[in-house]
Amino acid sequence: MGMPITVEIRDKNVDAEIFRKVFSYFQHVDEKFSPFKDTSEVTLINEGKIGESERSEEMKEIFHLSEETKKITDGYFDVISPEGKYNPSGLVKGWAIYNAAKTIKEAGLENFFVDAGGDIEARGQYWKVGIRNPFKREENVKILYIKDMGVATSGTYIRGQHIYDSKNNKKTISEILSLTVIGPNIYEADRFATAAFAMGEKGIMFIEKLDGFEGYMIDKNGLGTETSGFEKYAKPIL
Repeated sequence: MGMPITVEIRDKNVDAEIFRKVFSYFQHVDEKFSPFKDTSEVTLINEGKIGESERSEEMKEIFHLSEETKKITDGYFDVISPEGKYNPSGLVKGWAIYNAAKTIKEAGLENFFVDAGGDIEARGQYWKVGIRNPFKREENVKILYIKDMGVATSGTYIRGQHIYDSKNNKKTISEILSLTVIGPNIYEADRFATAAFAMGEKGIMFIEKLDGFEGYMIDKNGLGTETSGFEKYAKPIL
């Protein structure tokens, strides 16, 4: 889906096989879920070539999780694009990162992170994660220190307008540029970051009310707004 992927493992007993396994999994996810590939299952569903009863188990799971997330977010998370096509990328990315991290963990490894398109699952030791300045992308406005958590950022400053307000005629979001969410894992952080960004300026308050989540929003004027517990992740671990 056009995303750079980075996997770093700090354990001493790591070998190349786990990297091959993880990147093979991401390739599988891309082949199945990318709406930009003519042969993907998502494309074939959108073209009416695969019926509901013919969907793969993975696709059924993603449809179920998408509906669940739509209900939790009062409809702001919606995998139907303005063109009326099914595009699950806003959920699949975090789900795939989480599954990749689970594979690494099951291999007996503990200290690692998986980063796909800037969304990160960090395990074991503390890892530093930067929040980019959307006006000057080579700079970070915040450095987070996290372990055994996920960090996801939704925004328009890299990929342009690709997130829409599904409750207001699919209008584009212009009042904010990025919204970063810290959650118990990357699947949870990613799906709620997407939904919160679709809410515009009120998205940060949605994150504020979610137990176990923190967030940081940057608006079109460069003003940052953070949830009440966010700052504890932005302090160096001594």
